[in-house]
Amino acid sequence: MRFHINELQYRYPSRRSVVYGTRGMVCTASHLAAQAGLDILKKGGNAVDAAIASAICLTVIEPVSNGIGSDAFAMVWTRDGLFGLNGSGYAPAAASADRIRNQGYKMMPVRGWLPVTVPGAPASWAELWRRFGRIPFGELFEPAVYYGRAGFPVSPVTAHVWEKEYKSLLDYRDRPEIAGWFSTFLKDGQPPEAGSVMKLPDHAQTLEILRDTECESLYRGKLAEYIDRFSQSTGGLLRGSDMAGYHPLWVSPVHVNYRGCDVWEMPPNGHGIVPLMALQILKECSFCGRDTAETLHMQFEAMKMAFADGHRYISDPSSMTVDISSLLSEKYAFQRKSAIGEKAASGQAGNPRCGDTVYLCTADEEGNMVSYIQSNYQCFGSGVVLPGSGIAFQDRGANFDLDPDSVNCIAPGKRPYHTIIPGFLTRDGQAVGPFGVMGGFMQPQGHVQLITNMLDFGMNPQEALDCPRWQWTGGRHFEVERGIPASCIEELRNRGHEIDIVDDMTVYGRGQMICRNQEGVLMGATEPRADGTAAAW
Repeated sequence: MRFHINELQYRYPSRRSVVYGTRGMVCTASHLAAQAGLDILKKGGNAVDAAIASAICLTVIEPVSNGIGSDAFAMVWTRDGLFGLNGSGYAPAAASADRIRNQGYKMMPVRGWLPVTVPGAPASWAELWRRFGRIPFGELFEPAVYYGRAGFPVSPVTAHVWEKEYKSLLDYRDRPEIAGWFSTFLKDGQPPEAGSVMKLPDHAQTLEILRDTECESLYRGKLAEYIDRFSQSTGGLLRGSDMAGYHPLWVSPVHVNYRGCDVWEMPPNGHGIVPLMALQILKECSFCGRDTAETLHMQFEAMKMAFADGHRYISDPSSMTVDISSLLSEKYAFQRKSAIGEKAASGQAGNPRCGDTVYLCTADEEGNMVSYIQSNYQCFGSGVVLPGSGIAFQDRGANFDLDPDSVNCIAPGKRPYHTIIPGFLTRDGQAVGPFGVMGGFMQPQGHVQLITNMLDFGMNPQEALDCPRWQWTGGRHFEVERGIPASCIEELRNRGHEIDIVDDMTVYGRGQMICRNQEGVLMGATEPRADGTAAAW
């Protein structure tokens, strides 16, 4: 029997409760991936094992947002402290601004080979497992391989985005490097509908190769050789030598203190310092309520200032001209806060736009926690698919500049300005828990809203994720969800903000969070803008 329903329409209010557990927890935007991670915990795996299994599973279940060709970032909390892993890729050795401009581009394209950088996600899985994993690496692939071969029911939000991207990619279907997308990600020639079963057997086979080689084949084996041949034959710049030289980087997360909690983010080339800069400005403010014009005005202006600085200064660390500590200093934050007036200013930043990403977080009964994120960037990334493999390449190079005076100008072996950012909270040197809000340039804005909702306005993690969001999209323009009072919106407009009420929930990011309370009980939350689950044990 076929039901004629709209899976994205909910005409009546509903709510989710905070989920509690004591032995372990996995929060993702997919209930199947969350259960896959929880099963690993029940098998004796730790939070890192669970995170890897969930991440691998998500490449199958949510290919619009991430895949084998994605990048990744992670923060891992253990009894020894907080560790950061930068799994972003760098530009091919043959890439240069001159070369791309000579092809007629004035800015980086988002489709095709040119925005493709070396994918870092599979190398990150292996690196995390080698340092922190407990159970055999192969077991972490079992759920993903099963869903790839047997099939999985497509969730509503994923189906919605899948259809939208299919229409976008139709313009590129005759390009040889993108033709493989249409033979890989369609069902009977069409994007799958919500509730239909989708199989990705080529993807499953590639995952088995990665399983058996600890992901080495993608970088220094047969898969790397195949990528080299396909790239050369279809006009790409990526080579086997680019893949062979790649390794993720262990880095030290950076933080600021906000209302008694340390908020941790990843350092550049990611833009984790953007929410930290905004929070440094906002901690100089006193708020009388969340949904007031004064509160939102200050948040809007702080966010614009942070983005302006981020777009000017963030790049591959080897190219940055300003020290991170100066951007995060209280002195600089006070200077920026003093520049906020009663009226809206025009933020000078690039082109904030939403991207597609998956965020997940995990915790185990030993106290280990993981904040993890991996992404295609644009939905289905570059559109480039390696035929017969299921490997879809991200388009992270789209965030490079072609201006030689920019710190973010593309260059061989350089990592681009990167949008995916896992977050973590501590208090007095002890873990509170991981958090994240996925979605391109929405991510720093989601982080700021989630943290202020909890620490300024006393919301529990679920309420903090549920409540209406806003998004700066450039200049004085903001998009807001319904639920913000009309009188507040009117006053913001009187202050010069250009406000649009946008009902598309997919543009406001999708978040997850786990917190550990004073008794050691885990509290998990996942929001209604995604199809996810907080799975507890």
